[in-house]
Amino acid sequence: MQSTISSYPYLSLSVWLPIIFGVIVLAVGRDSKAGFTRVLSLIGAVVSFLPTIPLFTQFSNTAHGPQFVEKAAWIERFNIQYYLGIDGLSLWFVPLTAFITIIVVISAWQVIEERVAQYMGSFLMLSGLMIGVFVALDGLLFYFFFEATLIPMFIIIGVFGGPNRVYAAFKFFLYTFMGSLLTLIAIIYLYNKTGGSFDILTWHAAKLDMTEQVLIFIAFLMAFAVKVPMFPVHTWLPDAHVEAPTGGSVVLAAIMLKLGGYGFLRFSLPIAPDASHYLAPLIIVLSLIAVIYIGLVAMVQKDMKKLVAYSSIAHMGFVTLGFFIFNEIGVQGGIVQMISHGFVSGAMFLCIGVLYDRMHSREIADYGGVVNRMPKFAAFSVLFAMANCGLPATSGFVGEFMVILGAVQFNFWTGLLAATALILGAAYSLWMVKRVIFGKIGNKHVAELTDLNGREFFMLGVLAILTIYMGLYPAPFTDSLQVSVADLLQHVSVSKLPMH
Repeated sequence: MQSTISSYPYLSLSVWLPIIFGVIVLAVGRDSKAGFTRVLSLIGAVVSFLPTIPLFTQFSNTAHGPQFVEKAAWIERFNIQYYLGIDGLSLWFVPLTAFITIIVVISAWQVIEERVAQYMGSFLMLSGLMIGVFVALDGLLFYFFFEATLIPMFIIIGVFGGPNRVYAAFKFFLYTFMGSLLTLIAIIYLYNKTGGSFDILTWHAAKLDMTEQVLIFIAFLMAFAVKVPMFPVHTWLPDAHVEAPTGGSVVLAAIMLKLGGYGFLRFSLPIAPDASHYLAPLIIVLSLIAVIYIGLVAMVQKDMKKLVAYSSIAHMGFVTLGFFIFNEIGVQGGIVQMISHGFVSGAMFLCIGVLYDRMHSREIADYGGVVNRMPKFAAFSVLFAMANCGLPATSGFVGEFMVILGAVQFNFWTGLLAATALILGAAYSLWMVKRVIFGKIGNKHVAELTDLNGREFFMLGVLAILTIYMGLYPAPFTDSLQVSVADLLQHVSVSKLPMH
């Protein structure tokens, strides 16, 4: 694996700028100066996004190994490195995280009136920590960022959430924290196995026997399955979504779930390839249960947020399915689905937030006929609902189509079962739109609604453009994945078992 040391610290800036701005916002922000705090937060989010732009403009689609590498000794005694780099697998998640943070700051502009500094500061810090997960190439550094993301999210749900927020925050924290403890043991084991190295790329080359691989795979699976979240460890997500403020739901769905999917690509598959093949049938079955069963669960939800939360679990089932059918189009489809889901689910939670800000209800039954009062909003809602169920020419179609194509190549029946998600997705997405948006005006509260203001129109408009752009022209996304995915699959196809 060739890696070139970067001459300019784009990755460090992407990680630390939002964290530094978050600390500044916390330090100087006061509720008496809420306007200043908001402006400062927006400046911080925009400035933090800037260093992520060269990552995709200067990224080489043909180079192997990590790019924009930064390496320095961190804790020399234990050979722990400050080691950052990205390849095709992680490239798009860095700008996506920084971009979603801008949207979240804008979305809270008029909504959050108390503790503005704590709210904005938490999101800025969370942004930097999540980017750290995507760019860390040192195992312990990865673990540090992976765990640290829990703290701001815990605060966001626990302080700014709904009436049941404390329960939801603790459930989120305990599920994800317990899942990660085994991962730490696996990281220490790999450190000792490779002669005292935390370098993830060194771990990829480690020769492990089948028992070691299976145990390491299960240890990583515990952390990443909870994060994705896979069936049956998904129950924390609907609670977290329902209680979280709108911004919290957007970040949770758009970025945080992706940490788990990314973990499979960076750790589980390359470090334990034989165990990955051995346990793939289990992951495929769990993924298909998520796609079909959770899709059915979504159809009976009365709360809009819960419906979209369950739909997120079903869509992430596509991602894990794509990764474990071990063909190029399936793995690429899984990654494209993660990026698309970032746009579409984030936008759907913003739409629900727009309605909630006006009527303080997320119950589907409280609405009806919204299109009569909010035609612009209705247009966006229908577009994102269509993208959510995989309509061609939207980003939602590209990833799902690629995964289904890969699944059919792998096994016809697996592909057929995966394809039922398109029918289920259409059922719950369009049924919600029909009951909320269309028909006669449901009650006097709906009759008093006002359409999108400029701020709301801007944030939904930008996400709509990205959703359609990715649906019509996915080449920039798929081209950058090709080399990294091919390298990964070649690596996973070769047995790592020691020769006796």
